[in-house]
Amino acid sequence: MSACAVHHVLEGPPGAGEVVVLSNSLGAALAMWDPQAAALAEGLRVLRYDMRGHGRSPVPEPPYSLADLGGDLIALLDRLGIERASLGGVSLGGMVSMWVAAHAPERVERLVLCSTSARLGPPEAWAQRAAVVRASGMQAVADTVVARWFTPVFAAAHPEVVAPIRAQLAATPAAGYAACCEVVGAMDLRADLAAIRAQTLVIAAAGDPSTPPEHARAIAAGIAGARLVVLPDGAHLVNLETPEPVTALIRAHVGL
Repeated sequence: MSACAVHHVLEGPPGAGEVVVLSNSLGAALAMWDPQAAALAEGLRVLRYDMRGHGRSPVPEPPYSLADLGGDLIALLDRLGIERASLGGVSLGGMVSMWVAAHAPERVERLVLCSTSARLGPPEAWAQRAAVVRASGMQAVADTVVARWFTPVFAAAHPEVVAPIRAQLAATPAAGYAACCEVVGAMDLRADLAAIRAQTLVIAAAGDPSTPPEHARAIAAGIAGARLVVLPDGAHLVNLETPEPVTALIRAHVGL
């Protein structure tokens, strides 16, 4: 499949040499990185984009593969004349970042992998979710998915954070979400980890039911020299639930 021209936003000082790319999770859009983008754009160029099938990006005909999603990111870098960048991603965004770092290592300076996995599975569960969404739309899964994105205590106390991200999920095109569910179900990056040479930070949250810390530990063990940080608070979208420590970790990792 040819690369998809994804919607993107590029922020930060035009003269800054360093570029950091932030990739969204399944069912979200580039706005999920708002807390980190503002802080990082003080000293870097920050490139955010909506993955194919999400946000304001096109929804190509399925099926998609992880190579397709990685190819979209490489094509975006090419369009913007960015030869090399640091990549950061949550969940599916982290999977795409790992794929690019393994298959186009010359394009990647550093990696930040947040709430993600090298092998999630089982494929049957993801195929079932895709089928539900295709048949009944995003509202059929929205509440169940969002309940895994935040801890119950945080969700009850911060509806102003949860409501916009639920709206992003509900607005995701069903066809794009379903196709990316199948990408996650088929994804297996375990054999690719040894090919990653970029300096890597792996972030997990102790209360994440979707990608528990053992997934992060497996990634960190497979990438030479990777640093692992397990935050004591937060669930899957830990960059939104505990934005300050995540932002601080990313800033330190990219040299700000």
